[in-house]
Order: sequence, then C-alpha cells, then structure tokens
Amino acid sequence: MSTPPAPLRVTLVNGSFEEPTVTNYEILPDASQTQAPKRVPGWLTTASDHMVELWHTGFLGVPSADGAQFAELNANEVSTLYQDLPTTPGTTLYWRLQHRGRLGEDTMALDIGAPGSTVEQGRFSDGKDAWGQYRGTYVVPAGQTLTRFAFRSLSAAGGNRGIGNFLDGIFFGTAPHVTLHKEAIPAGPLEVGEVITYRVTARNEGGGAAEALVLTDVLPPGTTYVPGSLRIVDGPNTGDKSDAPGDDQGSYDAGANRVVFHLGAGASAAGGGTLLNTETLPGGTTAEYRVRIERAAAGRLISNTATASYENRLGETPEALTARSNEAVTEVRPAADLSVVKAADATTVTVGQTVTYRITVRNAGPNDATGVRVTDRLPDGLVLLSAEGTGDYDPDTGLWSVGDLAVAATAALVLRAKATVAGRIRNTATVLGNETDPDTGDNTDSVTVCVEQAPSCCDPCSPGK
Repeated sequence: MSTPPAPLRVTLVNGSFEEPTVTNYEILPDASQTQAPKRVPGWLTTASDHMVELWHTGFLGVPSADGAQFAELNANEVSTLYQDLPTTPGTTLYWRLQHRGRLGEDTMALDIGAPGSTVEQGRFSDGKDAWGQYRGTYVVPAGQTLTRFAFRSLSAAGGNRGIGNFLDGIFFGTAPHVTLHKEAIPAGPLEVGEVITYRVTARNEGGGAAEALVLTDVLPPGTTYVPGSLRIVDGPNTGDKSDAPGDDQGSYDAGANRVVFHLGAGASAAGGGTLLNTETLPGGTTAEYRVRIERAAAGRLISNTATASYENRLGETPEALTARSNEAVTEVRPAADLSVVKAADATTVTVGQTVTYRITVRNAGPNDATGVRVTDRLPDGLVLLSAEGTGDYDPDTGLWSVGDLAVAATAALVLRAKATVAGRIRNTATVLGNETDPDTGDNTDSVTVCVEQAPSCCDPCSPGK
C-alpha cells in the first residue's frame, strides 16, 4: 500500500533512557528541572521531588532490554513517569514497552490521553527474572492536539516505595514515513553523449524506523547506465559501491533496466536496512548513479522518478509501504547527424577542361537540422564557372548556405570549374549545423582530381607530386 500523507511526527525523547550516561545507577532530576546540570531529557514525573532513577545494564545483575540503560519507575516514591507530545487528531500512534519486576512481581499501568484525562490502556505484571514485551496502538481522538503517554506504578514486590517496576525499550509515536527527493545533476540543458548524475535522498519524516528500505529507479528512455557509478554518498554505509552481483547494497538490473539500492543501517546484498527518523538522522541517506544521454533523447525532456519500498514493523505484523520521489527533468538539446559526400564526375582532366564536383549533404536525425552550411572553397588552379543546387554558394568564402534540413532529407550542390594549372588538386567539403552532431566522423569528405597537360599526363601528376 502507499504511504498516506504524513501527520505531525510523534516520537518520544530519550525513549530507552540512554541519556544521561550513568555508572551503576543514579537518581536524577527530571526534564522540568532546567537548572540542574545533569537531568533526564524528555521524561517528567509526578513525584514530589521530581527525581527519576536510571540504571546501567548489569548493575546488581539486571541486564537492560534495549541499549545500555533502563529506568526504575519507583525512584524515591510511587509515581507516574510521562511525556506530553503534540499530536494530530485521527493519527494512529504505536506504543511498545518492556517491563520487569525488581524483587518479584511488579505491576504498572499504561495511561494515554489528554493531560488530566488519560485513559488506562493496560496493566502489566512481570517478575524479576525476565523482561515482558508489550505493544499496541492508540488513535488520537478528535480535537486532541496534546497527548500524554504515561507509566503509573500500581504495586511492587517488597512494599518499599522506592523500589520496583523497571522500564526499557519504550516507543510511542507515528509510523515511519519515507520521503524521496531526486536531483538530476547538472541541471541542463545537456547534449547527446553527456552524463547525468541522478541523486536520490531518502528521509524518514515519521516516528518509528523504516525497515527493509529498498530504493528502485528505472532508467528513463534515451539513456544508458554508466557502469561502476553506483554510490551511497551520505547516511549509513557511505562509500563507493561496485556492480559485482551480490557484492553490496547497490546493483544494476540490466534485464529490467533499473538500479536497486538496499539502504539504511544494516543493509546488505540480501536486503534493505533500517532508516531512523530525521530527529535522529536529519540528512537521511543519499544514493546516486549516472546515465549517458543517447541519440534517441535528443530534443526531448528526460523525466525520471524513483520509488522506495519499506516496512512499518511497529504493529503486530509488518505493514508494506511505498514512497515516490519528485520528477527530475532534464532538457536535452536537439541533435542532427549531418554527413557530406563529395565526388567529381571525372578525376582526370586536362588543362582547360571543366571539373564538375557534386556535393550531397544528408541529415540522419534524430532532429531536424537548422542553419546547415558547407565550407567548400575551390583551391588554386580552379576557376569557378557555375554553382547550382539548394541554397546559396559564395565563391569568395566557399560557404554553401543550405538552410534547414529535415530528418532523412538531402541537399545537393553542383560546382563547375575550369582547370587552369596541371597537377593534383585536392578539394574538401565540411558540413556543420546549429544542433549537436552525435557523429562527426562523416562531416568532411575530399576528392582529388589530376589535371594533365594535353595530350598526356604531365610530370606534376606523377606519384608523390
């Protein structure tokens, strides 16, 4: 299914109690105590002393469930630990927590709702030997723009008000929401044969992590993939990527004419990884590849979009989501493949005879040619008698102005000149147009005429002269 428009992002601050770092355990001021040099970010407590208790994993033999630290709900007294978060009415919020008793079976409640009118979502009782894992969803009611997420202590083994109810691995927030931004570099307009670098940035504007993130980009018509150009330029696993099958996160699928990137932390040749939200990873992750512009794209706009698939794993079962990038458009200048052929009716004449040259210009496309011109200046030893054909010929400059030439069209010029000097006379014609010529190998052609003294060929026409 497609990703719906992103609601206001909701995500807890310091959900797994990793800040600040503690040794063994510490009882610290909550986030409201801004004057305290060391306090617990994000979390507030209803305790009269505003204190929150954090433990480091392994202290008194208790391991953390997530990361290196966890919290004890009962610090110095029975209390409620909570955060208030801006929310969008109608949004589905996911919650996840891990709970454990300290001395025996401890019980707490999860309350969610508007501050002052929260609703109990469930009660959780766990012993001291293992972490219990729980998850669920909450739909923000109409008109509720501020939502409290709270843990309320109900009972603890041993009866000590300052002991009980360990918490860790807490999540409360919106689903992942990946957005894609695509760039075509340089912006253009470009010529046939030039290279476009496509760069796509994926950001997770949601709350939870985007899992199994795979970016797919089908090459636009009129382009070909540049081998070895796959690269992750920013974010997790930054570095050059080869095209060796199964080597790493990027590959070119020649059969489908597309590039595929497995993105995010932990991504590999086998699948996509994890992309955290932009609060944790503001820049997201960026991948790029290059294509070369082919003749078929001349005179056109090349348009390209990328797509991404990923999963929301906050619920009981993974939810498949997709994202689509903006359209990257590149203008390609027109191209016309011009060629010229030059021939002489006779390649051996005598002094005083007429040399007849026939010059033909052809446009093989893919676009119409404009401003077509041929440079064909008669060499010394020839005096122009006539010029007949398409366009105008200037004998002083040797410029034949052909004008415009449609695709597959030809233009011809016949030059007649009187031979005045014996010897080998080489004459060259060169064609140019206003458009890019994708193949200049046939833009020039030459012909050599031997002019002899009557009645036989003179020494100047001997080989090597």
